[in-house]
Amino acid sequence: MAGRGMDTQVIVVGAGPVGLMLAGELRLGGAEVTVLERRRRPSTESRASTVHARTMEILDSRGLLGRLGEPPNEPRGHFGGVPLDLTLPSRYPGQWKVPQTRVEELLAHWATGLGADVRREWDLVELAQDAMSVQITADTSRGPRRLRADYLVGCDGEDSTVRELTGAPFPGWPARRELLRADVAGIDIPNRRFQRLAHGLAIAARNKDGVTRVMVHEFGADPPTFAGTPDFGQLVDRWKRVTGEDISGGEPLWVNSFGDANAQLTRYRDGRVLYAGDAAHRQLPAGGQALNLGLQDAVNLGWKLALRVRGRTADELLDTYHAERHAVGARVLANIRAQALLLLGGPEVEPVRTLLGELIGHERVRARLAGTISGLDIRYPVGPDDPPLVGARLPDVELDTPDGPTSTTALLRAGRGLLLDFATGPVAPPERIVGRWSDRVNGVAAAHRVGAGGDPLSDAPAVLVRPDGYVAWIGSPESGLLDALRRWFGPPNAGR
Repeated sequence: MAGRGMDTQVIVVGAGPVGLMLAGELRLGGAEVTVLERRRRPSTESRASTVHARTMEILDSRGLLGRLGEPPNEPRGHFGGVPLDLTLPSRYPGQWKVPQTRVEELLAHWATGLGADVRREWDLVELAQDAMSVQITADTSRGPRRLRADYLVGCDGEDSTVRELTGAPFPGWPARRELLRADVAGIDIPNRRFQRLAHGLAIAARNKDGVTRVMVHEFGADPPTFAGTPDFGQLVDRWKRVTGEDISGGEPLWVNSFGDANAQLTRYRDGRVLYAGDAAHRQLPAGGQALNLGLQDAVNLGWKLALRVRGRTADELLDTYHAERHAVGARVLANIRAQALLLLGGPEVEPVRTLLGELIGHERVRARLAGTISGLDIRYPVGPDDPPLVGARLPDVELDTPDGPTSTTALLRAGRGLLLDFATGPVAPPERIVGRWSDRVNGVAAAHRVGAGGDPLSDAPAVLVRPDGYVAWIGSPESGLLDALRRWFGPPNAGR
């Protein structure tokens, strides 16, 4: 519980998908969390609509996929508008079409069900930190309110107020090109998948409800000038200049614009203030990568911050959040810069697009690009002698345990560390496996399911897994396990 005059242990600013994902992860880890959101109600603008394979695996590891029903799956994505098969080894290959509004609704229900306190119409206006706490002031419908917490995480988007108030360095490139975007009812135009025409790029996709999402970029247009939201008439004019079609008779449900600005915080952590999602990095939302990158930031940070505020680990564990996610973010931003040039550049980029299309025909090139976009190829920093699976995501493997058949994915749903002991067979009691870390790590004696071919864990005597599903250590329990437990989960509890 919050102590020393604290109102809560962690303040999360922003109740979008990233903030809500983080709130749920913090609650799974036992931390008190208060989420502050300036909006009165959730957004109705479903800006992103793509969930990639790694994010689907994460949602499954939290038992959330059943609530999504059966979203459409598309094995094909793109790189800068050039078609790309995203299929890679995963239970959820390709991309899944889930509106951002649905993701936000799902995560809000999950986080509040776990006990997260979400406060709407709280507009952050002041922020200060010292060696012991973070203090904020927010304008609310009841006047100014103040809160004090151990830590604060800015998840408040690309125009982050937290970032503005702290003055955190945010180097990068300003937007040079933009797309206008809208959901429009009552129009009947052809579907277009990244159609490059003489005067620009046009994208159109009609959903089952008869609403068409349109996006348009005009080659050679001046740099972005819309200080606020463009009006529908501006989009109509550009659409007509690029496609020759008149969509003025449609009903816009919402209209916005986005550019190819590309920037990243120098540090994802500044003392007791941290950042995740678009507050930490700004990029063209190409192929849904921005949303997926942010959700994966939250899952990396949540368990680490929960252990820290509960006093279970040293402060250094939080520094691994920056070390791991800043590198991943930089790599994604680099590929998005390349995509922006391919997607929004004029006729001068056509030779490069043709060459890329030829290169994608080579499996190693295709797999490399698909791994980056899907998030399946992430491997966090490891030692030179570590096995290949260390630092990578835990494969989904069927197992036999004393409690019956299960899978590695199902065993992660508690949101705790996981130690799989294959050396003793499915008989050893959990306390024998994890010892004095039993309040943070679940120990499971397991055996590989008979007949389960291609088991990548078949030669591992024991495997230690972080709560975010990444492998921390593989080996024999007597060889390095205690050091790995201390590194990732803090010192053991006192006692025998």
